[in-house]
Amino acid sequence: MTKMILAVDDSASIRQMVAFTLKSAGYDVIEAVDGQDGLEKAKTKAVSLVLTDQNMPRMDGISLVKELRALPQHKSTPILMLTTESSDQMKAQGKAAGATGWLVKPFDPAKLLEVVTKVIG
Repeated sequence: MTKMILAVDDSASIRQMVAFTLKSAGYDVIEAVDGQDGLEKAKTKAVSLVLTDQNMPRMDGISLVKELRALPQHKSTPILMLTTESSDQMKAQGKAAGATGWLVKPFDPAKLLEVVTKVIG
């Protein structure tokens, strides 16, 4: 069965690069334009992993992580932050919210796939 990944980022070019990288490795990808859009899609689709940016309009990544963790179907869904934010303080906030891991942009496609494979196989 193909694994479904939700990619949440307000940058169309980042979403395209993430989707291209993941699709070329055999994953299905749903794209969301911000945290609010991502939350709405996560409520209606069964996803194996959520990849989210931090800085987005309407709802940021850490708020999205908190909202997803409050939903029974996403209590244990892996959530990776993919963001330009790299401070230890921001990473600690992400971890406290329930993020599974943290990747810094710009990302290396091979590294992204390595982490995704490690997290969901």
